[in-house]
Amino acid sequence: MTGTPDAIGALLGSGPRRVVPLPEPAERERLRVAYGLGKAETAQALGISASTLTAWEQGRRDPQGEGRAAYARLLEGIAAQLVAEEQEEQEEEEGERAGETEEPGGGAVAEGGVPQAVMLDQHPDGSLVMAAAAPCVQCGQPSVYRAQGRPMHLGGFCRPPAPAPGALPEPLPVPRTAAAAPVAALEPEPKPEPKSVPVRARARGAEVRGGKGRRAAEAEDWEQAAAARFPAGPLAVVDVAADGRGLVAYGADGAEAPGERPAGRGVAELLEWALRARLGSARLHRYGKDGDPLLVLTDAAATELGLPPAGRDEKTQYVARIGRLPDTHKQVKALAKDGWQLTRRGFGPWARIYREPEAGRRQCVQLCVLPWGALDGAGWKLPDGLAAPELARLLGTYARRVHTPRGSTAVSGLELVTALRPPTRPVRTGSGWTSGPVEGSRHRVFDAAPPEVPDEHPLAAEREDDAVLVTEAWDWHRPLTDREAAAPFAVGLDVNMAFLAAAGRLNVPLSEPVHELNPAFDKKTPGSWRADLSGLALDPLLPNPFTADGSAPTGPAWYSTAKLAYAVELGADVRPSEGWLRHESGPYLDPWHKRLRQAYLDTMAALGVPADLADRDPAAFLDAMAALGDGDPAELAVLGAIKQTAKGTIGKFRERPRGLGYRPGQRWSALDRPTWDPLVRALVIDTATVNLHRKLARLHAELGTPPLAVLSDCAVFAAPGPSALDVLRRPDGGVSTALRLGVSPGHVKFEGSRPIAEIRELLADGANPARHIKTGGLVSADE
Repeated sequence: MTGTPDAIGALLGSGPRRVVPLPEPAERERLRVAYGLGKAETAQALGISASTLTAWEQGRRDPQGEGRAAYARLLEGIAAQLVAEEQEEQEEEEGERAGETEEPGGGAVAEGGVPQAVMLDQHPDGSLVMAAAAPCVQCGQPSVYRAQGRPMHLGGFCRPPAPAPGALPEPLPVPRTAAAAPVAALEPEPKPEPKSVPVRARARGAEVRGGKGRRAAEAEDWEQAAAARFPAGPLAVVDVAADGRGLVAYGADGAEAPGERPAGRGVAELLEWALRARLGSARLHRYGKDGDPLLVLTDAAATELGLPPAGRDEKTQYVARIGRLPDTHKQVKALAKDGWQLTRRGFGPWARIYREPEAGRRQCVQLCVLPWGALDGAGWKLPDGLAAPELARLLGTYARRVHTPRGSTAVSGLELVTALRPPTRPVRTGSGWTSGPVEGSRHRVFDAAPPEVPDEHPLAAEREDDAVLVTEAWDWHRPLTDREAAAPFAVGLDVNMAFLAAAGRLNVPLSEPVHELNPAFDKKTPGSWRADLSGLALDPLLPNPFTADGSAPTGPAWYSTAKLAYAVELGADVRPSEGWLRHESGPYLDPWHKRLRQAYLDTMAALGVPADLADRDPAAFLDAMAALGDGDPAELAVLGAIKQTAKGTIGKFRERPRGLGYRPGQRWSALDRPTWDPLVRALVIDTATVNLHRKLARLHAELGTPPLAVLSDCAVFAAPGPSALDVLRRPDGGVSTALRLGVSPGHVKFEGSRPIAEIRELLADGANPARHIKTGGLVSADE
């Protein structure tokens, strides 16, 4: 049967049907993650399964039909809002570039005739204007969106047709005020010397041209501009005023915040005040994001704002077991009524509350609710009875030296990593803006290798018991030698910030693992290697560096690159039978290492222990460390938080499932982060172990003093006296540098001492003396 004329006419009248364009698979995932959406909620909104969404994002399946159209609409909407966040910053940076020209018709066109990204038309409520699909003015593909009334795609999805021979692409006439920025400022490309320099560029030092001078001037410009956006500082502690009338806020310096006081009539008004006060923190990287303001609510302030106390009644109180207020709670409803939204974590102790960007600026505030236990544990150990101004000074010091607190010290540390190494940057293409990776950063989500994942991971379900990369710090001890048994004391020396020291310039993976059989070992390639090190003979008085308990390996096992490279250094003939190798790598953690290292040194100096004290006067250094506990309680709390930040960050790379909703065998939310990679943690811990073993071997060779016990980064030695100098003193009166006394990460400090008789008792009971060295004798106050 042939089709009827009416039906055929209807098909022809609808015009040709074209496939709705989508960005590349990697860009699809990046947009979702950058917008803060989880796979489950995105899949639910699209009416598909999470596994289908994963296949779309990995390019294994191609969306079709209505599902494709809905997916394209979601991604374009995300791109529009992400671009809008940084519109003002992009305009400033583009104005500084001398290659920009204004084409007839008002369209801002960069050098080479490439149109800039433009802002899609929006309704007054912020939603995107949509109309019947029509050919995009840049690529000819259909788009339901409009820019200045004309059909347009955004986000680099366009694929412009090849121009006719000899023809140039016609620039889109868009007013300058409609130009939209990418997620962050564009990295300048080398350009020829312009004939004229814009006035604003001259005023900001753009007369510096070429080479390092120009790059330094541009870096200084964006850093100064970023810092100027937040004159009120990164955070405020909000308390009830002394007279009981309303609220008062204390800034990061402990002083009362100038200007208007925060209103106490509700959480929404407090959020508005934080934005008006211009609280926040400047980005730490050119392509990063500015930090959202943090408001810390005291018990009294929380009550004043109408927040419920902690308790067990799920309807009327905050219940720690649940971790958030129910969505039906009046406070949550009130925020929604005022146009504010909560992230998927909800209204808990560290609530992040946001609304649609306004005038291209991000509108987001984080709360830290003290009566709900926000700073109880989780790496924070604060002095009792801190008044609001002192708490503000303490947290402000941490924010200035490390990062604005965002939860536990581990969470704050991981955010510091990505703030210093943002995953993506804007890239200008022939069709507009798209995103590209920041060199040296992790920007993709991928699974680790089966030997590397924890037992809960789905990849671990079918692996053999011996097919595991075992990476844990040492827990080792041995019987005393006759010489050690005759010594009067045992002395413990502890490595400062051992994991942090190991992360400096460490080559870590940036890409997914590739399985290879019989690979040639390469110490420059991070990965997991299966090899047999049982034939490598080492000093039995030292812990073996290739096992967690310090015993010698007995057969083939999985080792990280750090361990296998050290085996080669010790003379092993390494011939791996297989490996899971990462062929993209770099010193990803180095900026994090440098910032935390400086924070640690600055805090120790504030407590009276400068970095060079041990080199100038070892005895004075030991005295200063012994008196450390008498220092400023707030600085001591900052010191403890910095230590926990370093340890917690490394642990986050292998974060295991948590929470009431987890079921064995399921994936968990941490696996969707580009920063989840157990091999990073393994390389840091193994490098710290190798570093310590190398130092212990040097000390034994130099002084004949081997350790009798090691626990993680603390080693215990028999000694003629109870001091660290009794372990490190050379026969000529000097002090050995095999284990170097000092404050710097990687140097050692005195941990404690006990009579050797007590050590014998501990060993007889099967206990590790390094675990108990602090409980008696001279104990260091540096905890």
